[in-house]
Formats: sequence, C-alpha cells, structure tokens
Amino acid sequence: MAFDDPDAIPDDALLVLYANGDGEASRLLTARLAPRVFGQAARMLGDRAEAEDVTQEAMLRLWRIAPDWRQGEAKVTTWLYRVTANLCTDRLRKRRGGADIEDVAEPADPAAPVEERLQTQARMDALQWALDQLPDRQRQAVVLRHMEGLGNPEIAEILEISTEAVESLTARGKRMLGRLLADRREELGYHDG
Repeated sequence: MAFDDPDAIPDDALLVLYANGDGEASRLLTARLAPRVFGQAARMLGDRAEAEDVTQEAMLRLWRIAPDWRQGEAKVTTWLYRVTANLCTDRLRKRRGGADIEDVAEPADPAAPVEERLQTQARMDALQWALDQLPDRQRQAVVLRHMEGLGNPEIAEILEISTEAVESLTARGKRMLGRLLADRREELGYHDG
C-alpha cells in the first residue's frame, strides 16, 4: 500500500496493517519507534550493544502481538515502552548477578571542536553513572519523564503504578541525581553565576 502521508497514520493502524501483510507499514513503524526504544534502553542500561539487543527483542515482540492487537485499547508506544522497561530490568538484574559490562561511549559529533566533544562526553558519562546509581524504578521514571518526554499518566501506565507514585519516583530520582552530581559541577564545566 502506498502511503501519501505516513506521519498521519497512527501507530496502531500501522500495526494492524502490518498484521494484515503490509510490509511498508512494518518499515514505517520500525523507523518511527525503534529509535525511541533504543534511546530508552541505552539510557536505562548505559550500554549501546545491550540497548541494540533490547531494541531488537522489543520490536520482535511487537511484531508477534500484531495479529492480536486491538485498536483503541492501549497505545502502541505505551505497550512498547513497558516491554522495553521490563527487558532492561531483566538485564540489569542479571548484570547484578555477576557479569561486569563496560560502558561504550556514544559517538561524538565530528563537527564539534575536540574540547566541546570531550566536555559533552564527560557530562553524558557523569549522567549515565548517576543514573546507574538510582534504584531501577526511579531510573525508569526519570528516563521516561525527562529523557523520553512522556507525561506522568503514560509513565504510570507503562510502570503499572499510580500517577502519584510516578511523581514521587521522579522527584526522588531528580534529587538523588542532584546530590550525586553536585560535587562535579565545576569538573563538568557548569559554573554558577
């Protein structure tokens, strides 16, 4: 099927089209959703390779449930964020069981000066380190709210908790991040004034 304006087609409609054999719908939905899943997983796990694995698994699960998808019952993105959060949580639990995984740095923008790239990387590494210190649920809430830009009601649905619990988790997470990074402000190039 040819799509005149692919951005106008809702996610759940594309999923139903895919379930009915439309390969173009699959391509469009993957292009739309996979970067979001990868971003969430990368921030949750702090490891690009693991985030790629989680993205692949989450998208495979989406394709598997496509034939049974009922439009209007839930948002595709909400379902996908929940699956991604669960996959990340499973990996974090396994990681705590013993295996030590190195952090892989994000590729730097080649157009930026070296000093700027180093400063940006140091900030990203510091943020990832601080995120890694948070309890899993706080990390999930902070990542979904402040990095993925989701609203509290959608996060509540993803994490299967109340909106008030989301507010509490994000507030506690932000406070903890502030405390963890407070002594590193100058080192990271943040100057008061």
